[in-house]
Amino acid sequence: MPLLLALLMPALAGAADPFISLIIDDLGYRYDDGARAALLPGPVVCAVLPDTPRGAALATLANRNGKEVLLHMPMQSMDSSLTREPGVMSIDDTRPQFRTLLAAGLESVPHAIGINGHRGSLLTRHPGYMRWLMDELDARELLFVDSYTTHHSVALQLAAEADVPATRRNVFLDNDTSPERIRAEFERLVRLAHRDGSAVAIGHPYPATLEFLEETLPRLGDYGVELVGIRELIARQQNVLAASIKGKSASQARAETTAPRRAEP
Repeated sequence: MPLLLALLMPALAGAADPFISLIIDDLGYRYDDGARAALLPGPVVCAVLPDTPRGAALATLANRNGKEVLLHMPMQSMDSSLTREPGVMSIDDTRPQFRTLLAAGLESVPHAIGINGHRGSLLTRHPGYMRWLMDELDARELLFVDSYTTHHSVALQLAAEADVPATRRNVFLDNDTSPERIRAEFERLVRLAHRDGSAVAIGHPYPATLEFLEETLPRLGDYGVELVGIRELIARQQNVLAASIKGKSASQARAETTAPRRAEP
């Protein structure tokens, strides 16, 4: 576990009203499924792939419906058999190429407040490349969500060093798309939030996932958790951590105003 998370977990665990964020990845190809994700109840986050036929339209729709938008940035995987995505960042790229790829991705996904990685099990384990990325995000005042496709990822550590607001995924909702497994993974998400104070899930615009969320999100009170956007989740995590370092309890930290947030890009 990265040092930042190791410090954060005990502080968050004592917080009342656990909070969660939900990110729907891989938007940009099928408009109907993407629109359904953009219309889900509450502050669900929409992560849109760059250079996709419906990406800009779906990002705009999500923003219009009060959803935060992330650029779902393709990054090189350990699995060389996977199809190479448009705009992928790889270990063959130079720093100027990284900058160009990020700029092009952001241009194709309007309203993005940050990025999360698509795949990336190779790239996110390399400190040099993650430093380049975090420096670029810091310059643009963007946040970062580590999709955490490998436990060797150093992305959060480098984000902290670059002062980039960041967090990571805890649960994939739908690696198995059976309704029973989606429900089980969601319940695991809730348990983690109650244990640690917060948790982040990533899902995809699969019919079974969307149907489950359409049914479940309006009654989150039954689970004793609060759904917040990813900017809010990161700000709360950072606020609780800062308060914990100062010796305040998690409940005191939650009662105070959250940490100052960066302006909308």
